[in-house]
Amino acid sequence: MNQKYVAVIGAGPAGLYAVSKLAKAGVRVALLNRDIKPGGLAEYGIYHDKYTMKEGLRKQFRRILENENISYLGNATVGKDGLISLLDLQTMGFDAILVTVGAQGTKWLGLEGENLTGVYHAKDIVYHYNHLPPYSQQEFAIGKRAAVIGVGNVMVDIAHWLCHDVQIDSVTAVARRGPAEVKFTQHEFTHIAAYLNLEQFDTEIERVRSRMETVGQDVEVAREFILGALKKADPAVSNTRFEFAFLSSPHRILGDENNSVRALEVEDTALALRDNGDTKTVSLGTTRLLDVDTVIFCIGDRVDEHLGLPIQWNEFVKNPTPHYPVNDTSYEAYDPEKQTPIEGVFVAGWARKASDGLVGVARKDGEAGAQAVLAYLDDTPSHAEGNPIEQLISRLEATGYPLIRKADWQRLEAIEQAKAAELGLPIFKFDSNEEMLAALQG
Repeated sequence: MNQKYVAVIGAGPAGLYAVSKLAKAGVRVALLNRDIKPGGLAEYGIYHDKYTMKEGLRKQFRRILENENISYLGNATVGKDGLISLLDLQTMGFDAILVTVGAQGTKWLGLEGENLTGVYHAKDIVYHYNHLPPYSQQEFAIGKRAAVIGVGNVMVDIAHWLCHDVQIDSVTAVARRGPAEVKFTQHEFTHIAAYLNLEQFDTEIERVRSRMETVGQDVEVAREFILGALKKADPAVSNTRFEFAFLSSPHRILGDENNSVRALEVEDTALALRDNGDTKTVSLGTTRLLDVDTVIFCIGDRVDEHLGLPIQWNEFVKNPTPHYPVNDTSYEAYDPEKQTPIEGVFVAGWARKASDGLVGVARKDGEAGAQAVLAYLDDTPSHAEGNPIEQLISRLEATGYPLIRKADWQRLEAIEQAKAAELGLPIFKFDSNEEMLAALQG
């Protein structure tokens, strides 16, 4: 069999587990990564003090990248404004391309006031406290009273940071739905449960009780699920109060004379049953103001529109009738205008379904995407002339932009580990690409 070559774009969990599967099957893989270091959300998206979890994942990633069939190419952007495009990769002769870039875009609601100082997206803050350049150098004007929009695990991470690290006066989680439909896990909520304003929580439960009961939701079960986290709650380290605003849909953000946030206006909502038994929210036509000076959206992400693949509903479009499905799921990129698959291009992880699951889900999806690619390769004669990975490296080096190879990343890890030991820290990260590149040149 002729040697097959695949380009994988994105070195987060989905991409790393995908290249592992491809490399073990004998495929030569170029793993392109926007960042200098691999890991993606496993490195930059998990709460910053979960040292044991992060190091466990790093060990797995190190083992994966030891495979000689994998060429790691960091600090290399792909897309319309990148160092190289998808078309370039296809022209070089790669037999297939697997996109695992995650969800690089941010999702907004389009509210009045979203451009005010003090309005942020959770992803930017998560990247900031995890030292991902250039977010690590960005300044955030965090006030004393924050509203966090959403009630998933990302909201919990942001609230944890506000309560534990920044130690502001109050954090209010704003939810369009009620306490029976929160998305965070009880385990994750243990990190902020000690900050819960119990008096306000009970008042809020009573405020929405009748609206929950109208659709048959068990108020006490919902209440106990949230309060159950108190049994194993992390101890509070500040006097920050954490509160909920249930059945409240963000309507607009009000500013002051300095163009900074002064309040969040929310619209009261009720619940109604759909024909399938699920609930939907309906507006009650009344609004109220939350006295906050910071608003952080924790409502999910969208894929990167600059990559060059068609997008619908915040996601890359997949072939509705895939030729190489895995567990009845399509991993094949699709052009809806031409109504045809994009030959040899596949998507996996958050590139396939934005903001879906954590590392375990990303691993499973990355491996499934690789399985789809392998099935395609089995059906398709190789059209590579020479070694497209060598062509790719030459092209990237010709840009003059510093290319990070596997040995460079390994040396950078050693430098940061030595710096952490010198400073007596559990972990040390350089805050900018310039610092990382300077350390490698030193």
